[in-house]
Amino acid sequence: MDIATIGGIVLALVSLIVGFTFDGGSLLALINPAAAILVFGGTLGATLTSVSLKHFTGMVKYVRISLFGKSPDMLETVEELVGLAVVARREGLLALEERLEAMTDPFMKSGLQLVVDGVDPELVREYLDTELASVEERHKRAAKVFELAGGYAPTMGIIGTVMGLVHVLGSLQNVTKLGPQIATAFTATLYGVASANVLWLPIASKLKNRNQDEILLREMMSEGILSIQAGENPNILGQKLRAFLPPSQRQRKETESRGEAGVETARS
Repeated sequence: MDIATIGGIVLALVSLIVGFTFDGGSLLALINPAAAILVFGGTLGATLTSVSLKHFTGMVKYVRISLFGKSPDMLETVEELVGLAVVARREGLLALEERLEAMTDPFMKSGLQLVVDGVDPELVREYLDTELASVEERHKRAAKVFELAGGYAPTMGIIGTVMGLVHVLGSLQNVTKLGPQIATAFTATLYGVASANVLWLPIASKLKNRNQDEILLREMMSEGILSIQAGENPNILGQKLRAFLPPSQRQRKETESRGEAGVETARS
């Protein structure tokens, strides 16, 4: 579970509600089923018109990824690639075939399978680059769906408000109800603007961030796979791959290395 995503949405909603009630506003004034149907139904309908059915029905999966997805452990991947490099140097590239079955990442598994099969390094690089571009394009399309929804929602809110005002102006006989009816009409705008800036656009940004993290991980894997095929020294490979890591993970690795070195010194 991504605490940042869930916590951010909850914090934004609570802030809006507290801010509204702080000056004496009533929560019941925010409840308007007709406006909710118009704004959310209209937003989803316009989004469906703009994208393919496949990408639209994938919105639930994309929301799940943004809420429950985990950031990749790049340090763990570095250590795995270095370990594979050690095996390849000692026993040869064919020895990696036994390790492929246990791999869960399809990108690394398919890349190493090409290496084991003796495919030309240039062809391996082309395959990895193509796969990387394909993954990035799929992720961009997923984020685009929510960006579109975030663009349509405020407009649907304005449409709902205009429709509400048309209804109000059509029944001016009862002036005492004019104020509450106008306030109710403007809840549609509130729903549209709030949903765009609390749900749709933040989820799109989260998916973009996850895309950047995964692309960086895949680039590191690609570099590691090609280096293993070239027979590079595992220590040099480890240093090269750690350049992809953020400073916090590099420091963690250095701390662990110093701790292990201290233990070995104490034993000797």
